[in-house]
Amino acid sequence: MTNLNEIVSTLSSEDQQHFIMFLERKNTRSDTKNVQLFKLLIKNELNSKEVCLKLYKAYKKEAYHALRKRLYSSIIDFIANLSLEEDKIIDMQIIKYILASRTFLLHKQYKVAFNILDRAEILAEENNLFPLLNEIYHTKIQYAYSNPSVKLDSLIEKFKINQKYYLQEDRLNIAYAKIRESINEVTVKGEFINFQNLVNDTLEEYDIDITESMSFMSLYQLMKIVTISAFASNDYLKIEPFLKNTYEILLTHKNKEKQLYYHLQVLYLIAYTLFRNKKFNESLEFLEKQHELMTQKKGKFYNEFKLKYHLILALNFNYLGDKEKAIDILKPFLNSKHSDLESLLDIHLSLVMMYFQKGDFQKARQIFSKFYHTDKWYIEKAGKEWVIKKNLIEILLHIELKNLDLVESRLLSFRRNYSIFLKEIKQQRAIIYLNLVNEYFNAPEKITTIAFKNKVENSFEWIGGKQEDIFVMSFYAWLKSKMENKPLFLTTLDLIKTAQQAN
Repeated sequence: MTNLNEIVSTLSSEDQQHFIMFLERKNTRSDTKNVQLFKLLIKNELNSKEVCLKLYKAYKKEAYHALRKRLYSSIIDFIANLSLEEDKIIDMQIIKYILASRTFLLHKQYKVAFNILDRAEILAEENNLFPLLNEIYHTKIQYAYSNPSVKLDSLIEKFKINQKYYLQEDRLNIAYAKIRESINEVTVKGEFINFQNLVNDTLEEYDIDITESMSFMSLYQLMKIVTISAFASNDYLKIEPFLKNTYEILLTHKNKEKQLYYHLQVLYLIAYTLFRNKKFNESLEFLEKQHELMTQKKGKFYNEFKLKYHLILALNFNYLGDKEKAIDILKPFLNSKHSDLESLLDIHLSLVMMYFQKGDFQKARQIFSKFYHTDKWYIEKAGKEWVIKKNLIEILLHIELKNLDLVESRLLSFRRNYSIFLKEIKQQRAIIYLNLVNEYFNAPEKITTIAFKNKVENSFEWIGGKQEDIFVMSFYAWLKSKMENKPLFLTTLDLIKTAQQAN
């Protein structure tokens, strides 16, 4: 059955009200139940059977299913009309100009036709609409013989330049699709891929270079590709200058005001990268810009971005030392339902981490108990690395709660399921870390000894604090807090501050 709840959750509160008006205008009968169904889906408090009983006072499965299908079709029509009204006005105007000009050309009204095509060309150039420009130049060249004022060589040159941009956008789109497909291989099938090589090879294969003439969407796609490579290598420092430089280009882009959705995506990518690079205050500055744009167009995209925004906002405050504020930001989403399931899972796991760092292990366990699906299910929804983090924090949580039998079974399960994968992605240090955790678990009195500290020091190949992943540091902080007999949260903040001050 179509998940209407997820579709409804993508609509802003204002769009929801407009859709109700849309349904009411469309309804020809007074007993139609589509508005009632939609309002129940907005509240999202009842399951499917309960909604059916509320509507029909009996379980009429076939009638309910038919009603849902009709509501689904109405929402699709409404969203399509909304998109045409708000986002495609210029495109539609240009298409009308092209069609009108071709009609005039067929009737040999050449002067009128070329005047219309000139208007279409100006609009398409201003908005980097390369496919439509291609149609305009094609038509002008085809009928150049009919207009003595046309300089054919100049027109052909413009056509060739536009084709170059047009093809580059197509190549970038293909490259983006290829890389996203490879991510799916890792996420769903757990296969290993060298992302850095994949990104470099794919961009080289399709001869992609950044230019100011790229469309806003293409520049965003390029930034997304680069961010994907950073995610795979945990090296966000390398991509930060590129993201910032590309953002400067976007700020001067002709279509900046018309590309709100991609602008929001770009701001999120930069804010997230800055957080991963431990530049929390700068990340908050970009989040502030993002929030300002989220309220534009009457909050059209607010609901879509609210989970990601609040997650990074809370993480920044947590690592700035304000753990209570961070927890308060995320708590309202604990019982939420949203189409962005990956962000919901991240919020739950982040809250587990925050309560764990705070030392409130019972609360952390209470939230963790909501992860009742299998690892396979979570791998499909959030990826293998997310599941590895979930399992690692579960092991630490059971140690703190002194669930001895569970610790042993989880350690065994983790090694069996993920050791090979971690070696393939060159993250053996996670296995080394787990061995040290196991050693502490079996003999906690040894952890404060010089011998254990030396063993830890010699077990890892240490990289610079600025480059080290913030979540890896958070896991290591637990071990360090045990070695130094200090509170976990303070140990974590001390590690972060040392990393921020490193050259």
